[in-house]
Amino acid sequence: MSFRLSQRDKDIIAFINQFRAVDRDSLVDLFFKQLKSPVNACNSVMVRLYRLGVIERTQQYSPTVYLSVDAKIKKNSQKILHFLSILDVYKQMCTYSIPKPVIVEDKPTGRKGGIEPDLFCIFKGSPFWIGIQRNQYSEQKMQAKINLYEEFFFSDEWKALQWQPEDRSAIFPSIILITPVRYAVSSEHIRIIQVASIHELMEKYKSSGKQQREVKSRTSSSAGGIKINLT
Repeated sequence: MSFRLSQRDKDIIAFINQFRAVDRDSLVDLFFKQLKSPVNACNSVMVRLYRLGVIERTQQYSPTVYLSVDAKIKKNSQKILHFLSILDVYKQMCTYSIPKPVIVEDKPTGRKGGIEPDLFCIFKGSPFWIGIQRNQYSEQKMQAKINLYEEFFFSDEWKALQWQPEDRSAIFPSIILITPVRYAVSSEHIRIIQVASIHELMEKYKSSGKQQREVKSRTSSSAGGIKINLT
């Protein structure tokens, strides 16, 4: 069956396998936007891939959402909305810079009970673990999640993660909480950023960088600068 697949077909399948659930319009933007009739072209390709059995789909959403065969997601599962929210964060990042590598539902400890961020990526030169809060939780529960990150920080296991740079010291990722609610969580050891979207994150650090450049200009000092490289 593989001989019937073009490179674009393989890229689409790999992308759906990576993100578990991908809506039709996202596929249009990512793989077909340059064509004369991108929606029609996407629909034609996705119907063919579905009939080949290399992807699944659910038509409980409009437009259609395509699913990874390997993930074995039920077509009415609430997890679909979870995966679509992860995809939305990734797409927002791509409007500024394509993050690489990207790990969906990262499990860096390799064991149950450890940290399980929704997304890991290196974005604008900095590593991030991202948690997407679609529901509101108690501050105690959110602080408990932060405490798990601190436990991992003190374990030093993170220094051996595959994506760590080989030519300089290991870096512990900053934690981004994508949430419409601001939680009173804190850590003395890891950086926590709470924003409603990646767009808000970029605006926040764009403004911060501008202010610091102005201060630097006034003081003629080489000190300072934002700690997270987003430029």
